Amino acid sequence: MAHPSTYRPRPGEIPTDPGVYRFRDKDGRVIYVGKAKSLRSRLSSYFQDVGALHPRTASMVLAGASVEWTTVATEVEALQLEYSWIKEYDPRFNVKYRDDKSYPYLAVTMGEEFPRAQVLRGAKRKGTRYFGPYAHAWAIRETLDQALRVFPIRTCSAGVFKRATQVGRPCLLGYIDKCSAPCVDRVDAATHRAIAEDFCDFMAGESSKFVKRLERQMRAASDELDFERAARLRDDIGALQRVLEKSAVVFGDGTDADVFALADDELEVAVQVFHVRGGRIRGQRGWVAEKEFETVPEVVGHLLQQLYGGEEGEAVPREVLVPVLPDDAESLGEWLSRRRGSRVDLRVPRRGDKRTLMETVERNATQSLARHKVARAGDLTNRSQALQQLHELLELDESPLRIECFDISHVQGTQVVGSMVVFEDGLPRKGEYRRFIVRGQQDEDGAAAPIDDTAAMHEVLTRRFRRYLKDRDEPQVRDDETGRPTRFAYPPQLVVVDGGLPQVNAAARAIEDLGIVDVAVVGLAKRLEEVWVPGQDFPVVLPRTSEGLYLLQRLRDEAHRFAITFHRQRRSKAMTNSALDGIPGLGDVKRKALLRHFGSVKRIRAASLEELGEVPGIGATLAQTIERELTGAPVEPTVNLMTGEIVDDTQKDNDD
Repeated sequence: MAHPSTYRPRPGEIPTDPGVYRFRDKDGRVIYVGKAKSLRSRLSSYFQDVGALHPRTASMVLAGASVEWTTVATEVEALQLEYSWIKEYDPRFNVKYRDDKSYPYLAVTMGEEFPRAQVLRGAKRKGTRYFGPYAHAWAIRETLDQALRVFPIRTCSAGVFKRATQVGRPCLLGYIDKCSAPCVDRVDAATHRAIAEDFCDFMAGESSKFVKRLERQMRAASDELDFERAARLRDDIGALQRVLEKSAVVFGDGTDADVFALADDELEVAVQVFHVRGGRIRGQRGWVAEKEFETVPEVVGHLLQQLYGGEEGEAVPREVLVPVLPDDAESLGEWLSRRRGSRVDLRVPRRGDKRTLMETVERNATQSLARHKVARAGDLTNRSQALQQLHELLELDESPLRIECFDISHVQGTQVVGSMVVFEDGLPRKGEYRRFIVRGQQDEDGAAAPIDDTAAMHEVLTRRFRRYLKDRDEPQVRDDETGRPTRFAYPPQLVVVDGGLPQVNAAARAIEDLGIVDVAVVGLAKRLEEVWVPGQDFPVVLPRTSEGLYLLQRLRDEAHRFAITFHRQRRSKAMTNSALDGIPGLGDVKRKALLRHFGSVKRIRAASLEELGEVPGIGATLAQTIERELTGAPVEPTVNLMTGEIVDDTQKDNDD
């Protein structure tokens, strides 16, 4: 680790303007992104006496090797740039205060001709109205089941709707009057859309007008002595009231607000948020995140930035109620207003109903943190203990904060693939997993030479660390598909391979051949769970109850799962296309064109010569060859009508 004084910029070099800064480690990886009103003031605070810093801040500056910054015109621009950089680089020391769960919403697809009510997760779709989030999908289905008595909106999928239209019979919900059945023209599109709009208004908080309307209709039916209809309306009113009971009224003025509360200690922070729409609590969420070294106002600022930023972010309500204002509350409020398209009130409630609700949310956050600490009391300790044991028992130069594990999967040397999984700080880093298709080598005749596990392991490790050397020298190189910086530009402290001494020696030889000397290599053999070190005749035996052994087992099992999943995908694809393999004149491009045109090998086998000839690149002779190979039919020669000679255009097809 480098001391901060080795890369501290001179005070006169740092501007006093607002901006965003990045700390990089010795491998060029961005490890922290932050923003500041004054870059000079903020950056200078990192380069004081390390002993006076917060322990986590000290860890960050000691892990760094350089710092760079970009000035902007306003604090709002700094917010936007900071968020985009955090999303791009995923720095290790920037905590994700947004939870990684995908909460379900009750969605109504108003953009379709016949709107549909359904459960949706993930990114918001244009033309769809969302209500929630809900804690569980079953809560949405219960709500829908009650509401469909009064608002018989379509809930079926596009396939079910199309099939019902074709056969002229509705689904079960249509028969029991929980769907207006637009698929069989019981109602037209305009009537069904009106039902959907009423349902959306009811879910948005305009509930009283629908209840009063049903009560008037019930009294009218009773006056007309139509007691059967009056009883149905009475049951409909009861269904709506049961839906309303699930969302308590907290504000009488129809407020739309998100209410946040935090409970924290030195290491972690519990977040709770109540989503209030139309004065009713429509959803509740809670999660726990690592606090790192931010103060509570900084946590609030980053929480709002992550929750409402990006395409997948939450919809911003009219009011955002927080326990304490962030340091840059004014610029953050302006940023939220831009996200919403109208003014957003970011404030701390001081009295009244909103303060009472905030206290309720705070109690939930406190209880959530207490439950989490009880459940996770031993987890952080165990992870630290596992890394410390590996450091000591394997005699590593430093604690293996980043570990990569490799495995090979194949069936008798066919469809050979490799996997690379990554653990950082004892936890999986799934975004950095990689898969390899093992190419092998060719013999003198151009045929593929047999591949064994050691040769495959050598190839995979060579490719991985050759890419590391390339990206280390070009730290700004970006992925061709995503445009994001590549993730091979920094090495692990420890490489684990699935296997015994032969696999370990092959991996170590691949790394040494590239001139890399600061990466340790070990192998974990399955049978006796022995740890093999290259060049040693006897394994290192870790205690069966060792946390370090348990971490290596998790790595090995995860790499095996990842490798065998990829192998099965490739094997399944190869088996699907195997009937077309080996047909003379049929290359990969034409094979894909055939499958794209017909959809399956079965349909290709049933196609006529004329239908095969409709595929681009498939000539008459090649079509006959395909028919002969797939069905065993005799080949009809192609005759030149001018000369009477038989024409062989196989060579032409082969050249395509």
